Amino acid sequence: MSKRSIRDFKEKSMKSLFFIGGITTILVLLLIFVFLFAEALNFFKTYSLIEFFTGTQWMPGASPERFGILPLLAGSVIVTAGAIIIAVPIGILSAIYIAELAGPRTAGILKPAVELLAGIPSVVLGFFGLVILVPHIQSIFNLTTGQTALTGSIILAIMALPTIISVSEDAISSVPSALKQGSFALGSNHWQTIYKVIVPASISGISAAIILGIGRAIGETMAVMMVTGNMAIIPGSDLFLSSVRTITATIALEMGEVARGTEHYFALFAIGAVLFVMTIGVNLIAEAIKRKHRLEA
Repeated sequence: MSKRSIRDFKEKSMKSLFFIGGITTILVLLLIFVFLFAEALNFFKTYSLIEFFTGTQWMPGASPERFGILPLLAGSVIVTAGAIIIAVPIGILSAIYIAELAGPRTAGILKPAVELLAGIPSVVLGFFGLVILVPHIQSIFNLTTGQTALTGSIILAIMALPTIISVSEDAISSVPSALKQGSFALGSNHWQTIYKVIVPASISGISAAIILGIGRAIGETMAVMMVTGNMAIIPGSDLFLSSVRTITATIALEMGEVARGTEHYFALFAIGAVLFVMTIGVNLIAEAIKRKHRLEA
């Protein structure tokens, strides 16, 4: 066999290997989708779809059982919104500093530190929140418990920061230097160039970073379960200072104890399907924004 034939064989083999890997990923995702929604549909054979999405009580042990998802949706949305409110300004400012203001040595330290933050297990952050944040939140706001939506938001903000900082920093660094030089040539200083040229030019990438951060926050389980109090109620006027329960925490808390094949069992798959749709939607939006950013670049 000639060298050319060997090279062609290797190229075809690698192409086949990559094709198999891609197809396997798609098939696994499809199987998860089919399994999850098939189990969820069993729930709606006996329970009203309207009552599921509009019900304000999640009470599996009641008679009759009540499976209203609104308290869980409210908890997830409040905790995620709080995390984004905290993480977005800090993340974008940090990305701007690393990409534009920090020296090479400082940036070389900060970027690995951000990546290291992403590697901290969620259960460790949950312990940190439980031991450090919960008592402080309770003391500062004079509450009966510090396990609140605010505590969960702070923990999720810490977890979302690496994604927001990394993706935003890449977007800012990819802005063509010609735009910066043109701004300087017109008499703008560095701050004016950042505000009027660099940030607007990288806004698509920054938006994708924010949405990916939201996706990271929505899907988190362990840390949130440890610090939010896990009360399946719709918060009142105090909102962030109330104990809440998220969709992910509900699945983690109840799936291990529920009897297989019961209405409660299928209800957990139903809220899992809702979470699946929310996460896929967030990821699709982020991918669309990133694609737009690449086309513009």
